[in-house]
Amino acid sequence: MYKLVGGIWALLLGVFLLMIGNGMQGTLIGIRASAEGFSTFELAFLTSGYFFGFLGGSTLAPEIIRRVGHVRVFAALASLISASLIVYPIFTNVWAWVILRVIVGFCFSGVYVTAESWLNNSATNKTRGKILSLYLIVQMVGIVSGQALLNIGDVNGYLLFIIPSILVSISFTPILLSVSPGPTFETTKKMSLRSLYKASPLGFVGMFIIGGIFSAQFGMSAIYGAGIGLSVGEISIFVSSIFIGGICFQYPIGWISDRIDRRVLIMYVSCFGGIAVIFGYFLSEYFWALVLSGFLLGGFSNPLYSLLIAYTNDYLDTDDMAAASGGLIFIGGVGAVIGPFIMGWLMSKYGPSGFWLYLIVLMGSITLYAGFRITQRASLYSISEEEYDPVSYANIGFSSTQVVGEAAQDFYVDNIAETK
Repeated sequence: MYKLVGGIWALLLGVFLLMIGNGMQGTLIGIRASAEGFSTFELAFLTSGYFFGFLGGSTLAPEIIRRVGHVRVFAALASLISASLIVYPIFTNVWAWVILRVIVGFCFSGVYVTAESWLNNSATNKTRGKILSLYLIVQMVGIVSGQALLNIGDVNGYLLFIIPSILVSISFTPILLSVSPGPTFETTKKMSLRSLYKASPLGFVGMFIIGGIFSAQFGMSAIYGAGIGLSVGEISIFVSSIFIGGICFQYPIGWISDRIDRRVLIMYVSCFGGIAVIFGYFLSEYFWALVLSGFLLGGFSNPLYSLLIAYTNDYLDTDDMAAASGGLIFIGGVGAVIGPFIMGWLMSKYGPSGFWLYLIVLMGSITLYAGFRITQRASLYSISEEEYDPVSYANIGFSSTQVVGEAAQDFYVDNIAETK
């Protein structure tokens, strides 16, 4: 492990600083926008704008990198993020902020594509799974650390916008001073969304829904906290609990997923996640209940992302796995763009409790659809071992781009080859 980290520590450090900055600004924008008196629908626009930009960046960044190179793209996009974060408190207008959110989302996505491509290039068949796990841990810890920094300044001032700007600015220093020349992007065979749905209806629908759930966790949870009158410190603890739960539950659920029918596990995990948010809905006046609900929500929802990808790959040929990764991440991104508008409508109609109602509906939808799909297709686990070898679960975070998605697919293919 020490040898593995020794070769990629600078990359991980740079990503860690990026995630602190991103996690901090994601929560800060929700709190500050609420303090500025933005309506619930306007707040939904802000959240959706980030994911719209992120979706566009993950799609366009590889082509931009092919044209001008990794170093230039990384430096240019990180500089734009840093500048945008400082502009927020200067122009406290909702539409200016929406534009800035789109820009920041686009740039963060492009920066992640660049950093992740270097990270993937450092991986071998033997280390790819461990690197993916390390990368997920760094992402989650970075986001949680960003929440802690929210308590060192006034959300109505400038300091909390300057700190993530500085972190993003210095994040590319260890990366650019230590990495080898960026790898080239290879053209990946495309898979149509229709073909992807046909291969795995549950994976397709589940990824769309989980995108909506993640946009709620990342963007709307702080808005909910501000709406019910939580202090900045309490909001940071609540948001942190979601991501800490994701770290704690990711590996146990992954271990189980390699040993039972994944559809059954998807159904139970989403069901337990639904129970957790029902708990939050009825006991929201107790802060300890909010933290526990957030912890369980993150614990059950975050692994679903990796679980749905692994389940989809069970029904794909190895040659199609890389093509499918882009489609799955795109579907999740579309869900993340649409989700905030639905939640915004619910919160405008039912108040802050619309946050929990939205999550109850989405968790329940995955549970019911997974149960339905169990009745529509025979379990792969009923096939003899000679005919079926399930792919191994790989730890992937929702904020990862298609580069990590394709790295995970390489991990699946390597694992299948080793078990034959």
